Amino acid sequence: MYDWVVLWEWLEIAVRWLHVITAIAWIGSSFYFIALDLGLHRDRNLASGADGEEWQVHGGGFYHIQKYLVAPAQMPDHLIWFKWESYFTWMSGFALLVLVYYLGAEMFLIDPTVMELQVWQAVGISMASLAFGWVAYNTLCKVFVNADQNVLMVALFVVLVGMSWFYTQVFSGRAAMLHLGAFTATIMSANVFFIIMPNQRIVVADLKAGRKPDPKYGKIAKQRSTHNNYLTLPVIFLMLSNHYPLVFATQWNWVIASLVFLMGVTIRHWFNTRHARKGNPHWTWGVTAILFLIIAWLSTAPMHTPPQEAALRGEALRLASAEGFDEVVGIVQGRCSMCHAAEPAWEGLHWPPKGVVLETEAQIAHEARRIYLQAGISHAMPPGNLSWMEPSERAAIVRWYRGLGADPI
Repeated sequence: MYDWVVLWEWLEIAVRWLHVITAIAWIGSSFYFIALDLGLHRDRNLASGADGEEWQVHGGGFYHIQKYLVAPAQMPDHLIWFKWESYFTWMSGFALLVLVYYLGAEMFLIDPTVMELQVWQAVGISMASLAFGWVAYNTLCKVFVNADQNVLMVALFVVLVGMSWFYTQVFSGRAAMLHLGAFTATIMSANVFFIIMPNQRIVVADLKAGRKPDPKYGKIAKQRSTHNNYLTLPVIFLMLSNHYPLVFATQWNWVIASLVFLMGVTIRHWFNTRHARKGNPHWTWGVTAILFLIIAWLSTAPMHTPPQEAALRGEALRLASAEGFDEVVGIVQGRCSMCHAAEPAWEGLHWPPKGVVLETEAQIAHEARRIYLQAGISHAMPPGNLSWMEPSERAAIVRWYRGLGADPI
């Protein structure tokens, strides 16, 4: 029988790889064009009528780039649109959300000690929150359209802080941080799909019809692109956070997430100021370092209470009934629990790696799939086989897991 758990794992790997590839393409082009726009020389009277120009060198060649404030006099024969990077980043990210958090809701999305939810309820809250993010943000942009843009950014920050707190009240710490990243990324991609691209199509249509395009469309598109620029770094941090319990498994995880958005602003402000040739605001790095130290301090606060044994007992009974479970418990407790314990005995460890605790039968049963993948069919765990897990012990783990009848995904 084909090992469907392995196939599922590789599907996750493929989708995650696609997500990273498209994100690199989107973020790279976004950062490049923001830097290019800020660095254009606009003090030159260009015969082409362009608003500014820049000479750049890369890969052994020179590039002469010009930007038109609204549009050129006529439609170019060849025009490259930057949109698919954004679309595929969001679509692959949502697919990964489905594969990992929706289909694995009981393990990764729901924490009974935070809120008792059915799978359909948790998935519904997740999807509704992503839609709410775009509606709330777009409404703020329309309300503050003529206001100081700093006021708009403060209003958006208030929404992000509120969502940081909200997610930690309904989901597991890991899922809360990941969802805040998805919440923000949805706003960014929706900016491209609903605002930036339609506005650019209006300008192109005017050019084709021989009309003079209205500059307001380009101005609005640039505003949304600038917002995306400041939101990018926090999204990357939040997407990586699920690998680090110090970020998501503390009682102050929502405050940590809020401060991450401020760090994103300070870091991008330095780069954007430099690209605009307006000085070197080194104070931003000092502020960033202080914020980071505050985050590190907050991460040492007591972690959330681990799920109660009763919350794990139902699945544990089924997994524990399979032949060989007692042997697997002995193997895991002897080879793994010195690190994967509430208070690790391994020197230098102060918390269980990835927040995984493997001390009781219920905990071991709950982490069956991870144990099977990490220590059964692969040698990823224990790291460097420091606890000397024998091949026969790995084989026992495989026999037990495959003896469950239906591989749980």
